[in-house]
Amino acid sequence: MFPFLRRNRKSEQVEQVELPTRSITSAIRSLFPKKIELDDLEEILIRADFGAQASEQITGELKQLAKHLGPTEDSALRVLLRDLLTEKLTREDSALNLKGESFPYVFLVVGVNGVGKTTTIGKLAKWLSDGGWHVVIGAADTFRAAAVDQLETWAKRAGAKLVKPQTHGQDPASVAYQAVEQAVTERADIVIIDTAGRLQNKKDLMDELNKITRSIQKQGLVSEVLLVLDATMGQNALSQARAFAEAADVTGIVLTKLDGSAKGGIAYAIQQQLNIPIKLVGVGEGQDDFAFFSPKDFATGLVAN
Repeated sequence: MFPFLRRNRKSEQVEQVELPTRSITSAIRSLFPKKIELDDLEEILIRADFGAQASEQITGELKQLAKHLGPTEDSALRVLLRDLLTEKLTREDSALNLKGESFPYVFLVVGVNGVGKTTTIGKLAKWLSDGGWHVVIGAADTFRAAAVDQLETWAKRAGAKLVKPQTHGQDPASVAYQAVEQAVTERADIVIIDTAGRLQNKKDLMDELNKITRSIQKQGLVSEVLLVLDATMGQNALSQARAFAEAADVTGIVLTKLDGSAKGGIAYAIQQQLNIPIKLVGVGEGQDDFAFFSPKDFATGLVAN
């Protein structure tokens, strides 16, 4: 889908590669189990958490298209709505930042507890490892032993190196530094760093993430700050995204549990209201239930029969 840059492990030359492709279409819950009725569309979109203004706008545009093109069949309306949503969701900055030649790429993963942050890191590490990247994981959520243990299990599945805190409550910035240091030593391609899963006041959150970032910058650059959100939380997820966006330099959203949500419109609301691209999605419990956010796949799932 997207060409990325990775070191060839044998020649050490930089090469263009692609991640294994996966489709999320069948995992997205449709908005319309029955025939689409234009008069009901705005209410349906609002219930799905598109937001009142967006729901009104989308409904108005679809009605105009239907009037201009004259489709009356349900299937034709579904195609029009799919294409309209795809166009509105498509962004040029939706790819992971894996295109520079400064290795290792460093991803900070942020988000509150319970949204699937640790699982997301494990799935992302597995996906990247399947694509041939050498991955190191830094367990910088140092106050939660369960998170470290869970990351260790995922690291083994992914064949990734895990850098753990040496003591309970170790300074997260020092764990991040050690993880990047380990990646440099091993000539790894990517470091994924877990951060504390608590939404502190914005100043404390910003201070902690800034400290982690400064420790990383002694050896490299932060390529991505990925915010993990639970799609089933609807408008609460939007509130979390807004709070983190104000406190941290979030570069992309990972939307989890999208398969279990009737609130799929939150993806649209996040991108439109916060201007932050959704880059990755989790759509199940399996280690391979993880993919790029595809506007077309997402829109197709929403309008499917």
